[in-house]
Amino acid sequence: MTPLRIEPLGKEVFRDFGEVIETAGTQHFTINQGYAERYTDLAHVDVQAEGGAVNISIVTADPRPLPIAIKLMERHPLGSQIFLPLQARPWLVVVARDPQDARSYRVFSARGQQGVNYARNVWHHPLLVFDRDSRFVVVDRKGPGNNLEEVWREDGKELLLTP
Repeated sequence: MTPLRIEPLGKEVFRDFGEVIETAGTQHFTINQGYAERYTDLAHVDVQAEGGAVNISIVTADPRPLPIAIKLMERHPLGSQIFLPLQARPWLVVVARDPQDARSYRVFSARGQQGVNYARNVWHHPLLVFDRDSRFVVVDRKGPGNNLEEVWREDGKELLLTP
């Protein structure tokens, strides 16, 4: 198995794969008579291909056994997909330009205050968390058409992730 290196998640290093969603360093303004701050336009939701609509879900995830064998990658050809944590817990983001080329993989450590918006057609691994019952808001596409492609790596060609 090929080991993968983990790097910190940031807007610049993730730009080719989508958007990092975080309030740090973004424009905001006061609302609700001064009792709240609004951080707006943090991500571009891309779901309208082939008549799609916005779907908002909550997903609860549990950690996988360590070390993590990266076997499956997926992508969504008809829309973007946002994962936004509801707790301040770190989690992992795995993306690749080509799911069969181990050299194209990138692994990012996301702080609990960071979400991601995978751009349309970006290969990514399903959700990877460190803590039981980690909750995320997911914003993605619903509607007609096939919006999920999966690629399984061959047995013995899994990539190894040791956080």
